[in-house]
Amino acid sequence: MKINKVANTPMLNAYPDSMGGNLSDIIEILEKPEFTEIFSSFYILPSLFNTDLDRGFSVISYDLNEQLATIEDLEVLNKLGIDLKLDFILNHASVLSEQFQDIIKKGNESKYKDFFINWNSFWNGYGEMTEEGYIQPNEEILKKMFFRKKGLPILMVRFPKGENIPYWNTFYQEVKYPELDAQDIMQLLNMQYYSANQIAIFINTQIRKGKKPSEIYLGDYEKYRDIIIEYLESHRKYLGQMDLNIKSPLVWEFYDNVLRRLASYGAKIVRLDAFAYAPKEPGEKNFLNDPGTWDLLDKVRKLADKYNLTLLPEIHANYDEKTYEIIATKGYMAYDFFLPGLIIDALENGNGELLKAWADEIIEKQMKVVNMLGCHDGIPVLDLKGLLPEERIQALIDTIVDRGGVIKNLHGQKNVYYQVNATYYSALGENDEKMLMARALQLFMPGKPQVWYLDLFAGVNNYDAVKKAGSDGHK
Repeated sequence: MKINKVANTPMLNAYPDSMGGNLSDIIEILEKPEFTEIFSSFYILPSLFNTDLDRGFSVISYDLNEQLATIEDLEVLNKLGIDLKLDFILNHASVLSEQFQDIIKKGNESKYKDFFINWNSFWNGYGEMTEEGYIQPNEEILKKMFFRKKGLPILMVRFPKGENIPYWNTFYQEVKYPELDAQDIMQLLNMQYYSANQIAIFINTQIRKGKKPSEIYLGDYEKYRDIIIEYLESHRKYLGQMDLNIKSPLVWEFYDNVLRRLASYGAKIVRLDAFAYAPKEPGEKNFLNDPGTWDLLDKVRKLADKYNLTLLPEIHANYDEKTYEIIATKGYMAYDFFLPGLIIDALENGNGELLKAWADEIIEKQMKVVNMLGCHDGIPVLDLKGLLPEERIQALIDTIVDRGGVIKNLHGQKNVYYQVNATYYSALGENDEKMLMARALQLFMPGKPQVWYLDLFAGVNNYDAVKKAGSDGHK
C-alpha cells in the first residue's frame, strides 16, 4: 500500500474570499514579511470551484470560480512553497452540473441517466410503487436506514416526454416554478390580454406563497387547470445536490478526472467530503456501510496514488465508535475532531489529563492526523462522547453557549447535539492568554495543525453576518 507523506507543518484554512475579495488578496497577505514561511499548506474551501449552494459544497464543476481565483494565483502559491488541501465531494454533484442538466434535457436518451441514482431502479424488488410514481421501500429495510432529512431522499425530475423520475437526493433540494407573464398566458390559452393578466396575477401570488401547481386554486379559471399545471411543471427548475451512482463506470471516469485536476492545481491533500453516504445497498444503513465504504475508499486511493495525493476522509462520529482509528489503521489521514473541545475543557477545568491521554493515543497508534481549533463548521461536541464524561461535555456546551455560541443539532434532530457554532476566540471568552495557550497546545500536539483564518486574527462571533448569510450562516 502506497502512503504519501505530508509534512506536519502549519496549514492555513480559509475561503478564497475570506481575507479580502478573492484569492489574490489572500496571497498579498501571505507575501508580507510577517507571514513568510509560516504556512506550508493552504486548505482553500470549495467555493474556489464553480459551485452554487452550501458555501461551495455543491459543486457544478471543478473549474475555478472565475470571480475568486485564477490559475496564476495557484502558480504564485506554488512559488511561495505552499501546497494545497482541496475538497472532493464523493457523494453528490449539483443539479446544475453538466451531467444532471443533460438528463433533464435528454431524459432516457442521456448517457448520464445512470450517472446519478434512479430511486426506482435502485429499489426495484424491494418495495411497492406509489401513485406518485416512486417505490416505497419495505418497512423492515427502511427502518435500518439513516437519512439526513425527514421523508424519503427523493427529487422528482421531469423528463422531456413528461415522465416524473425519482432520483436519490440525500442533501438539499429546491424546486422552483416560473412566474407567469400575461403574454405567456395569451399564447398558452389563446385569450385576450386582460383575462390573461388576471390569471397571471392569480397564479403568481400563490406561487410566491410556496404553493405547488397541483395546490393552486384557480377559481373562475378552473377549466384551464390541466393546461396551466402542465406548463408550470414542464418549466420547473431545480437546485440541490444529487447522489452519484458509484456503480456507473462514468462516475469513476469522473472521479479520476477530478483527482487529476486537483493535483494540477497544486493539491497534496484531498479532503473527501460526504464519502460515507456514497456506498448504498438495499438493506444497509445508508451511512458508513461496511465493507462498502472501505471498498470505495480503496478504489479512490488507487486513483489518488497516480497523482501523489494523500486522502483525508472527513467524518464525525463518537469517540467510542473508533471510526477515527479504523480510518487511520487503513492508512488514511484522519481528522482530529476531538482536540478543539479537549483544549477548551482542559483550560476551563485546569486539568489536561484527558488531553494528554489523547496525545499519547495518537503517538502510540502512530496515527496521521490533521488537527484544528476553529474551522468553517462549528466546534465538534458529538465526537467527544466516550472520550469526555457526559457531564463535562454538557459543561463544555454550556460554556460556549454562555459566551454566545449556538448549538447545531444533529441533522435537524432536536436535542441531539452535534456542534456548537462559535469562533474559537469567542468560545474561549475572548481571552488573549487562553487563545495563545490553545494555539501553543495545538502546534505541539502530534499532527498537522490547520489554522482557521478567523482564529489567526482573533475573530469574534458576528451575528449580523450569520443572519445575512441565511441557511449557510454558520459557515
